[in-house]
This record gives sequence, structure tokens and C-alpha cells, in this order.
Amino acid sequence: MSILLILFCVLAAITLSTAFLTVFSRNPIHSAIYLVICFFSVAGHYLLLNAQFLAIVHIIVYSGAIMILFLFTIMLMNLNKENEVHKPRITRLGAIVSFCLVCLILIAIFINSKPIAGEYIATGEDYQSIQVLGKILLNEYMVPFEFASILLLVAMIGTVLLSKKEKLEK
Repeated sequence: MSILLILFCVLAAITLSTAFLTVFSRNPIHSAIYLVICFFSVAGHYLLLNAQFLAIVHIIVYSGAIMILFLFTIMLMNLNKENEVHKPRITRLGAIVSFCLVCLILIAIFINSKPIAGEYIATGEDYQSIQVLGKILLNEYMVPFEFASILLLVAMIGTVLLSKKEKLEK
């Protein structure tokens, strides 16, 4: 076995185990931490695929920004077990049936899928380099790139305004 195959198997085991721990953990903070570990292992898979930029962006965006937002949300919600409403058995049964149906559909899709017929033509251009990606983003896709940044800025301002407590006027 090659080192890459061993590394892939280790990363796959970490990804699957932390994903299951995220779902089945009763403590929401532990679930968030397991999800961060899962995100880092997925970034390791990107590195195995020689997509360094995608791995770094995945770590920065998901493990950094989004997980911090999840943790703040969990802390703001103040989840206590005493206040937790117990779900009826019919809800749990419905969730299990839905999960099994989705699994069966996905397995059927994977079994009936066919490999891509055709030959991969290599142009020789390196699409993984940050220099090529920067030229494409800042030349061809400059306007959508700026629209996305303005949209994120407006969403951030809206979040701050919504979370700000209003002062009682006397």
C-alpha cells in the first residue's frame, strides 16, 4: 500500500467518525468541535487531490468563520437539558424512516450510475495555481466578485442591527 492510500484511509476514517459524532453527540458544543475536526479532514482530502487553494479556503471559510458563527449561536441559544422538549415516538420513527429512504435512494443512484465515457484531454495549463485563479477572478469575474462582497457586507450590517438590543425609550 502506498503512503497516499494509507493517508486517504486515515482521513476517511477521521471524516466519517467525526461526522457521526457530530450527529450523535448530545452536547451541542461537542458537536461543533467534532464538525470542525471533520472540516479539517475534508481539507486534507482536498490536499490529497492537489487542490491547495481549495483546502486553504475551506479551512478559512468553514472551519474559521462559519464554525465561529455556529458556536456563537449555540452559546446565545443557551441550550439546557431541563428546558428541552422530548420528541414523541412518532417523530423519531418518521425521522428514522426518512433517513432509511434517503439512504436507499442514494444507494440506488450510486449503483445505477455509469462512469463518464470519454477521454480527459489535458491542455497543460495549470488551473490550480493561485496566479491563474487570481487572473480569472479579477479579470473575467470582477463584477460578480464585487457583488458577492457587497452582499456579504450588507448581510453583516443587517446581522449587527438585528442582534443589537433596542433601548427602551422613556
